[in-house]
Amino acid sequence: VTLFLEFWKRRQAELEYEWDTVEYLEQEEQVRPEYEARCTYVVMNEITQQEEHVPYTACGKCMRMTFCTSAVFFWILLIIASVIGVIVYRLSVFLVFSSTLSQHISGTEAIRKYLTPQTATSVTASLISFIVIMFLNVVYEKVAILITDFELPRTQTDYENSLTTKMFLFQFVNYYSSCFYIAFFKGKFVGHPGNPVYWLGKYRNEECDPGGCLLELTTQLAIIVGGKAIWNNIQEVLLPWVKNLIGRYCAAARSEKVVPRWEQDYHLQPIGKLGLFYEYLEMVIQFGFVTLFVASFPLGPLLALINNMLEIRLDAWKLTTQFRRMVPQKAQDIGAWQPIMQGIAILAVATNAMIIAFTSDMIPRLVYYWSFSVPPYGSHSSHTMKGYINSTLSVFNVSDFKNVSKPFSPWFGNQTTCRQVYRDFRYPPGHQHQYEHNIYYWHVIAAKLAFIIVMEHVIYFVKFIISYVIPDVSQKTKSKVKREKYLTQKLLHENDLKVVKKTMGKIADKIIKGVDSTFRPKAE
Repeated sequence: VTLFLEFWKRRQAELEYEWDTVEYLEQEEQVRPEYEARCTYVVMNEITQQEEHVPYTACGKCMRMTFCTSAVFFWILLIIASVIGVIVYRLSVFLVFSSTLSQHISGTEAIRKYLTPQTATSVTASLISFIVIMFLNVVYEKVAILITDFELPRTQTDYENSLTTKMFLFQFVNYYSSCFYIAFFKGKFVGHPGNPVYWLGKYRNEECDPGGCLLELTTQLAIIVGGKAIWNNIQEVLLPWVKNLIGRYCAAARSEKVVPRWEQDYHLQPIGKLGLFYEYLEMVIQFGFVTLFVASFPLGPLLALINNMLEIRLDAWKLTTQFRRMVPQKAQDIGAWQPIMQGIAILAVATNAMIIAFTSDMIPRLVYYWSFSVPPYGSHSSHTMKGYINSTLSVFNVSDFKNVSKPFSPWFGNQTTCRQVYRDFRYPPGHQHQYEHNIYYWHVIAAKLAFIIVMEHVIYFVKFIISYVIPDVSQKTKSKVKREKYLTQKLLHENDLKVVKKTMGKIADKIIKGVDSTFRPKAE
């Protein structure tokens, strides 16, 4: 990721030079008509020291920013509320599937094996989460535009940067919140059978599958990434094509003559004032999926590559045949998208380290192999993975169930203890610290924290070394810029020299003429 961002900076510097935007200043950009139309106040410009019209005072600008910031946080909280609704669905439906799914499934043993209550809950919740995400995207897009219009930015660049920040915040919470919940919160605070933790005082906290939450996180990512790619292609390609097809049919029904090509192009779909904003947004969201959760979904980068190779052709076909020709606008760089991608790259190091440490079983396996399979904690003579599964299972006495969480009595019969009912690292009943976390648990926690700290520091160190070694501007581009400045200075110097010579020549001619007129009579 760091190499991609650094080489993109170099490519961006080359494009800035080729398109002559190296010294592109904000003053060169035109003011938005919406801004000028509301300019009713007069203030003194600190740069030009001249009066200029603005649409609001300093107090009015502060009030607008406060209102817009509050609105953004309010809608983000609504997104989080929708995620909580999906979590409540998971907690409620899992009980229903556990009691009724086996009765309604009629099929082979393979179907019964893989279509478990956990799988059914995970897949249906992922589909519902995807539908909610797509619906909220449409709503929050309009909300972000309304909030940005209310802010009234001065230039189109300011407008797009402000809208980019809001849209990315909405999309980030909307797309990634469910994945963050599965990766870092689900199954982490469930207690034990004798003292379960209840969510909102009513729902017992959701537990992971016996194999962990990594598979469920992969399922969630596959459904969201795949569904998002299909939905975007339908929305960007199929929908404009259908609209143009209907428009051509209606125009052909009304017209009896041959329509010229320029008129056919005029009836194509307008590109909109935001231009390629949605293309940038789509790529950055995909960049987040590929980097933030690559440890749990290693196939993601390959799928993203295949999708992008296909989308390049689809976008080319869409822009050349389904939309009107875009009006080019001058810009120095890609704006707010660059720091957003850099922030995602920094966050990706932490998320992947935490996924490996807390979501996968790599650290508990390594701790067992190197410490708990041999004395003093283990009974094997050499390092081995034998007995690892039993070491992750805890014993519970069914007589210690509380009335609130006690299962129906036919489940256990006359048994007083039940092994393998829950997966945790706790002392068995009868121990002086029964049902508390054992020494294995604390070794695992210490190893996880140490792994995160070491991995983050090493990767951040390598990242910043790469960023320092690879310059943002290539030596070739620097030489071109310096030569251009040299030629400009040389041209200015030569021009000034010509002016000086011309001026000095005129002065010399006047002096010579004056001398001649003074001494000529005496000579005569």
